[in-house]
Amino acid sequence: MEPIQLFSLASRQAEWLSIRQEVVAGNIANANTPKFKAKDITPFNAVLENTQFAMARTNPAHLSGNDLSTSSDIDVKDAALDQEIGVQESGNTVGLAEELSKTGEIKREFQMNTALVTSFHRMMLMTVRK
Repeated sequence: MEPIQLFSLASRQAEWLSIRQEVVAGNIANANTPKFKAKDITPFNAVLENTQFAMARTNPAHLSGNDLSTSSDIDVKDAALDQEIGVQESGNTVGLAEELSKTGEIKREFQMNTALVTSFHRMMLMTVRK
């Protein structure tokens, strides 16, 4: 019997989301700090590529995700410059609208992660009871 990797994968994504939320909160907190450069972390797909999990593309219509940069772990790096706000007069590169959008995205991903784990756990309990 193969071990179930879903819980490990969900745990890894939750860790990644926690780190991303911390970085985004730091960006928001430093929105008025002169010369502060906005930061972000490596995409989860890049982190996933370097773990033992392999996501299969079972349909040609599915996204491949091959265009993402690879990284050996979760790295904090300077975020790409937002073309809408650019570099402000103070030298700051934080765009509050973009950072708040990221917090909403992180919240939705946490909720999806939790819902999937809860559903899978409930399904496993149903199979054990019978």
